[in-house]
Amino acid sequence: MRKMQPHNNNSLVVEAESLEKRFGEFVAVDRVCFSVKRGEIFGFLGPNGAGKSTTIRILCGLLAPTSGRARVGGFDVATQPEQIRQNIGYMSQRFSLYDDLRVEENIDFFSGIYGVPEGRRRERKEYVLAMAGLGGRRGTMTRELAGGWKQRLALGCAILHQPPILFLDEPTSGVDPIARRSFWDLIYRLSAAGHTVFVTTHYMDEAEYCHRLALMYRGRIIALGPPAELKQTLPSHRFLRLESSDPLESMKALEGLAGVFDVAVFGGGLHVAVADPAAAVPRVRARLEQRGIQVRVLEPVPPSLEDVFVAVIEEQERKPS
Repeated sequence: MRKMQPHNNNSLVVEAESLEKRFGEFVAVDRVCFSVKRGEIFGFLGPNGAGKSTTIRILCGLLAPTSGRARVGGFDVATQPEQIRQNIGYMSQRFSLYDDLRVEENIDFFSGIYGVPEGRRRERKEYVLAMAGLGGRRGTMTRELAGGWKQRLALGCAILHQPPILFLDEPTSGVDPIARRSFWDLIYRLSAAGHTVFVTTHYMDEAEYCHRLALMYRGRIIALGPPAELKQTLPSHRFLRLESSDPLESMKALEGLAGVFDVAVFGGGLHVAVADPAAAVPRVRARLEQRGIQVRVLEPVPPSLEDVFVAVIEEQERKPS
């Protein structure tokens, strides 16, 4: 899938300034600041509990912020939540569909909920069915759809009223990789048509598809920028790809080795964060061979987004609280 550039209109449609949400003593969103341009695919990447969904709910006008400011489509989240809800599409990881309705009955229902004019409902229904590839399944009970098809239907229902801004909260959670890839093709088409898409995810491969990313951890944005730029922000970390006869023992063997910052599972092997690859390769090889571990592959590799995320989190953990 070829990654497309965001729509050319650069006006800001989402702005957050020192946004904070507290639940008692717990800080779910901690002074978050960012902005999103029209037509941009903007991603929030982070583990469960990082504050992604809470931020989304604030921006959708579903949850009032404790402090700070945010505007969505020109409307203030604290004082104009109803206007925001009329101008956005929202899709959660639960799909928000009715399983006891047929595909087209769900579309009819959400057309009414979103206030699609009577004269346009047939046109919008046909558009959604075609976009989602569900034309031949319009009479199927929704509960009988596979996860990927149900996901497409939920996205279609979220854009029935042609909202300029879409919020997708972990929409591909639990869906197989092929269905996720197909779903992202739809997101690119919407972005190319000028829709702004704000999406949360914990899948590293999905994050690569975004025009820009905010890495969230413990309620804070700890890194922000295009995926390619984020991978170039680790001047103190270089990475080695390691494939060995015993990955678990390799991790134990490299713990505390001079010049090695971290060792993490990556695919079928390991990524080893080091200060200097040229110096680290012979040192790592020697340590593993001393422990009787066979080294199959040991070579420098460019950092992945996962490497970036782990490194930035570790840097945050080292800072004094």
